[in-house]
Amino acid sequence: MEQVGLAATTDVSLWSLFMQAGFVVKLVMVGLIAASIWTWAIVVDKTLAFSKARRQLDSFEQVFWSGQSLEELYRTLSDRQTSGMSAMFVAAMREWKKSFERGARSPIGLQMRIDRAMDVTLARESEALEARLGSLATIGSAGPFIGLFGTVVGIMTSFQAIAGSKSTNLAVVAPGIAEALLATAIGLLAAIPAVIAYNKFTADAGKITSRMEGFADEFSAILSRQIDEKLQPRQAAQ
Repeated sequence: MEQVGLAATTDVSLWSLFMQAGFVVKLVMVGLIAASIWTWAIVVDKTLAFSKARRQLDSFEQVFWSGQSLEELYRTLSDRQTSGMSAMFVAAMREWKKSFERGARSPIGLQMRIDRAMDVTLARESEALEARLGSLATIGSAGPFIGLFGTVVGIMTSFQAIAGSKSTNLAVVAPGIAEALLATAIGLLAAIPAVIAYNKFTADAGKITSRMEGFADEFSAILSRQIDEKLQPRQAAQ
């Protein structure tokens, strides 16, 4: 019977360590597990979103540089929900058409309005790409410290139990130390994937944003030439 009781008190399975932990340590563990689940949810969501964004960029660039007229492409995209380069193209063309409908006369002013429209759209698209990456950064930086907090509380509780039992037997010390260290392990389990995912997705978002910025510069140059072709004869006639 004594051997059975000793085995029960020295059960160090993960579930039993969690159940034996104090309220604060349990709260820390549950919070870190929830943070880990949220991290993987963001990883899956961002992986799919970035893959979709790349496909859309490739598809739009293929159509844009195929020689199709800008007016025809604008009519095709204007009634659709657009994102990425498509959204920047529609915003620029919409400003282009509005300005000429109102009798634009200043090439510089028209160019500035078109560039501003693309800049605003680019900022909005970049913000969408980077959405929820801050959560990964927070989990990655705070996770180990939250786990360490649980460990410190657990070890303090273990020392109190040792003092109360007046025994330093390994069977008395080990479970408390193990459950305390489990909090740090869970903290690292949540933080390490979050840091890796944050670095990867930040780099991916930067690459996609750079592609959109490059398109904005190229399209701005194309529109600048067309503005000169349309407005210079009008100004010469005046």
